[in-house]
Amino acid sequence: MDKLLIRGGRKLHGEVRISGAKNAALPEMCAALLTDEPVHLHNVPRLHDVATMRRLLDHMGMRTETHGERGGLSFQASGQIAPEAPYELVKTMRASILALGPLLARFGHARVSLPGGCAIGSRPVDQHIKGLTAMGAEIAVEHGYIVARLPQGRMRLQGARIATDMVTVTGTENLMMAATLAEGETVLDNAAQEPEIPDLAEMLIGMGANIEGHGTSRIRIVGVDRLRGCTHEVVSDRIEAGTFLCAVAAAGGDVLLRHARADHLQAVIDKLREAGVTADANGGGIRVRSPGGGQLRAQSFRTTEYPGFPTDMQAQFMTLDCIAQGSSLVTETIFENRFMHVNELIRLGANIQIDGSSAMVEGVPRLSGATVMATDLRASASLVIAGLVADGETRVDRIYHLDRGYDQMEIKLHQIGADIERVK
Repeated sequence: MDKLLIRGGRKLHGEVRISGAKNAALPEMCAALLTDEPVHLHNVPRLHDVATMRRLLDHMGMRTETHGERGGLSFQASGQIAPEAPYELVKTMRASILALGPLLARFGHARVSLPGGCAIGSRPVDQHIKGLTAMGAEIAVEHGYIVARLPQGRMRLQGARIATDMVTVTGTENLMMAATLAEGETVLDNAAQEPEIPDLAEMLIGMGANIEGHGTSRIRIVGVDRLRGCTHEVVSDRIEAGTFLCAVAAAGGDVLLRHARADHLQAVIDKLREAGVTADANGGGIRVRSPGGGQLRAQSFRTTEYPGFPTDMQAQFMTLDCIAQGSSLVTETIFENRFMHVNELIRLGANIQIDGSSAMVEGVPRLSGATVMATDLRASASLVIAGLVADGETRVDRIYHLDRGYDQMEIKLHQIGADIERVK
């Protein structure tokens, strides 16, 4: 099993190219199930979850091909499609649920395993089931699978007004994709507003869908008879960009993040500026300059839905707080198990006290290298950042979590001056 070895203390300088967003690429790969024509995606990140989704689509009978040098993938679901996502293929990836809506909308039935993924807390699929049921589907959970079908004699899902009980990104994506081929109008209230939602919507519109309001809390979709193929470029990954912002802030230096979108990271950038970091939109990217964590001011924050502070950036920013001046209060409101990185940061010398859904962080002058274990995707990133600033050598075990969401992170960090290497 691969590990990362990091020798801390180096400032970071240069340029990093931010990859396409995993959380946009995965639903857009599933959207190819909605048409029998070719779909071409560009800027797809090279990640384990993307490879897993591709294997799943291959298993269903879709033709997939790699093209070009910059993350090009093509899909065509024109042959015999088996509308099933088996547990063996999706047990490590929660995004497999995104196949449910497109399969049901186009083929009238689907059998999708209840998803796996990071153990960071409950991400119930009941909102997906509730929405598809409102659109006329008959759904049961049998032996660990969601089994969905249209009622006998019905050829299409029916438009409906759906108000989810909670804001859910994958739920919004699943229902929006399903509604594109439904009969009549569907209105999604309490819809997620993350940038990956409008990116998916723009792809669907390019396929001939009729969608309005994407990027707001109310999305209106008028179903069409069929969708066509398209070519679409995946939006840049705001969480990868935010992770590199925090890495440069903690280690110190001057780095240009090419293709990063400042408008997608405003809550994080605002906190970094309050801490003493310079971060500005710059020629199609973000330029970040920092004196290093020891000269920054600790910042309290509370995670919430977009456009608030993202839960996917909580662990990385907490690491910055660990070495900043002063104390901070970090409150997690999205996932109940998202403080599993805290014990590992404490092994490196951090001063953190957990009280329910909050963590009190007292900045320390320095961290000390040690062997730590990644527990989930974003926790992995936080430990890498900690290793960049810790005295001595830090070994990060179980980095397969990191490979699920970061495209060659150690190579990109090495290119801007970090002493980091992957070892078997």
